Amino acid sequence: MKKYLLLICFMALVQVAFATDRHEFPVKTEMAVMKDSVVIEFGKAGKVVIIVESKEDFDKLKLMNINQIISELDLEENKETGELTIVEIRKKDGTVKEVVKVYEDTNQTEVNVAGMRLYVDESGENTRVKFETGAKKKQDPPFRTFFNIDLGVNNFLDADGKFPTSDQPYSVKGWGSWNVGLNWMAAQRISKGFYWDFGIGFQFYNFKFENRDYQAVRGEEMIDFIQRSDVDGFKSKLSSSYLTAMTMFELDFGKMNDNGRRGLRIAAGPYVGYRLGGQSKYVFRELEGSGRRKDKEDTGLYLENLRYGIRGELGVGRIKFFTTYDLNNLFQDGKGPELNPITFGIVF
Repeated sequence: MKKYLLLICFMALVQVAFATDRHEFPVKTEMAVMKDSVVIEFGKAGKVVIIVESKEDFDKLKLMNINQIISELDLEENKETGELTIVEIRKKDGTVKEVVKVYEDTNQTEVNVAGMRLYVDESGENTRVKFETGAKKKQDPPFRTFFNIDLGVNNFLDADGKFPTSDQPYSVKGWGSWNVGLNWMAAQRISKGFYWDFGIGFQFYNFKFENRDYQAVRGEEMIDFIQRSDVDGFKSKLSSSYLTAMTMFELDFGKMNDNGRRGLRIAAGPYVGYRLGGQSKYVFRELEGSGRRKDKEDTGLYLENLRYGIRGELGVGRIKFFTTYDLNNLFQDGKGPELNPITFGIVF
């Protein structure tokens, strides 16, 4: 029953396909010897024409059923993919355009005609037939470029792999310790759902200290955290900026399963950056009640010029999260506490 259904659908699809693509493939007509023909009409405009050249051929045709006719076509099947090319058009330049393809499994059959897809599933109790035009399907480009923005919060991990406690002068306050990244990225498709992402960007780090009475200043040999008891502190922070290059390998399970953006996406890879600047900022007011004043000091002298680490991303739908961890210390050896920056945020 499925073969008869597919044959009818196939003939209808071919009729539609050639009707829509008729302008692309002009037909050249020539005078030919008149031959006998058998015309099978179906639907409103569907038609199959079988031409026979002799009475013997016509007698043989009368003895054949529809399955024998299909088998007599002697179509070649691709053993690796299971695809069967039924109709192809050879252009004058020698290129070939495959118009009709058939893929048949145990309980599933798929017919592709000029961008249209007919799918028959007999694996369940009831036979399901699905028809797709393919016009709305977006092609996944092999290479693309894009721009994104990172927005996250920063913190440190000390030599023991823990976040600094509140009694440490450099313990970080989450709200206000922002990380902003501007990234120009490119993605190279390696296989279906598997990509190589790489790019370059600018990262701006702010570490807002939880204890606003401490100020980071440049000492003679290292950075010092001094307690300001002579003023009323409002804000104390340390900032740095980097030019960063990164690369990641990404797995998009949604595209692997033809679900588009509805699947899970994971990516991970290394990055390396070069420091562009660094300073400390302290906002305070005199004890006598003066207005707010700002004290900025260049502390980049004791910051590591080169940063490197691991970046990971997790995407669900249109939302993507990221985290970065610097494998190197924020400060140079012996110039400050052993602190490794870590960031959590979202990608826009």
